[in-house]
Amino acid sequence: MKIIIINGPNLNLLGKREPEVYGNQTFEDYLEILKSKFPKVELTYYQSNIEGELIDKIQEFGFSYDGIILNAGAYTHTSIGIGDAIKAITTPVVEVHISNTFSRESFRHQSYISGNAKGVILGFGMKSYELAILSFL
Repeated sequence: MKIIIINGPNLNLLGKREPEVYGNQTFEDYLEILKSKFPKVELTYYQSNIEGELIDKIQEFGFSYDGIILNAGAYTHTSIGIGDAIKAITTPVVEVHISNTFSRESFRHQSYISGNAKGVILGFGMKSYELAILSFL
């Protein structure tokens, strides 16, 4: 099974950015934990702060992988283009968020991704990614 995790803007700052919301662990460190927990899953990882690059990755892997785990960060709430890219592909997408977006600012309650995703997991910290992987098994 092949799954790609795609993280959007500012998620490269995990471990540094707002640790009270996002924790103290970098995503790269957490990815190693995920790989050890799921040795039979080929996990690929990509992060970009640029909307078009995220769309390019969704299109690149959206017809050949078994799953996409997408944390589009702030683009979740603003990007019709990312939502349309997910709608256009055949690979199922699970939308994840580290924080519970519904307990935050009201603009974070809107998602242009959810309606085209297989499912949404939010509010479980980094464990949201593990739960997303389990949804594909």
